[in-house]
Amino acid sequence: MSQDSSHLVDATARRRSPLNIVTLCTGNVARSVMLGYMLTTIAAATREAWHVRTAGTHVTEGSAMSGRTRDALMKIEELGEHRYGAHRSHQLSVADVEWADVILAAEADNVNFVRRQFPNDANKTVQLAQFVRFASLDGDLVARLRGATQHEPSTELNVADPAGGDQTTYDDCARQLWELAQAFALIVGDDRVN
Repeated sequence: MSQDSSHLVDATARRRSPLNIVTLCTGNVARSVMLGYMLTTIAAATREAWHVRTAGTHVTEGSAMSGRTRDALMKIEELGEHRYGAHRSHQLSVADVEWADVILAAEADNVNFVRRQFPNDANKTVQLAQFVRFASLDGDLVARLRGATQHEPSTELNVADPAGGDQTTYDDCARQLWELAQAFALIVGDDRVN
């Protein structure tokens, strides 16, 4: 290698600081699970340094995801192969909240739960659709979160809970989350490159 080119760095080898994401819904058996797998897939495909945990606000600890959740995920070809059977539901904990850089909630009630239970970390909790709609396109993640969290959580931005619905309801929920996950990835993108 010549001295002139020794300073060049392969852009794909850039070191990125990790982004710790908690996806949150009510039971941690459908929406947060779907979103978790989606963000993990996007991170792997784009080489983002994202670490993803899923959790719920009112969980029966250790439950498997529903079969309809699994089937809805399997219909999104871009997600590829995952060990969907490995998931077990998990109640949002102090450790999760402290670990997270951002908590992406499926609905307004999930955000309000975090505000009540973990008021010191409310500033990093936002509805996914609220983030996509209101996040600033400038600045780092903190600035983008600030732009989104200036708005109160809204039921109009909820990703509806498919629980009790038929397979079409779960499939529609998965498609909505997939679109939002891709938009989140575009907004956050490379903003954590060192």
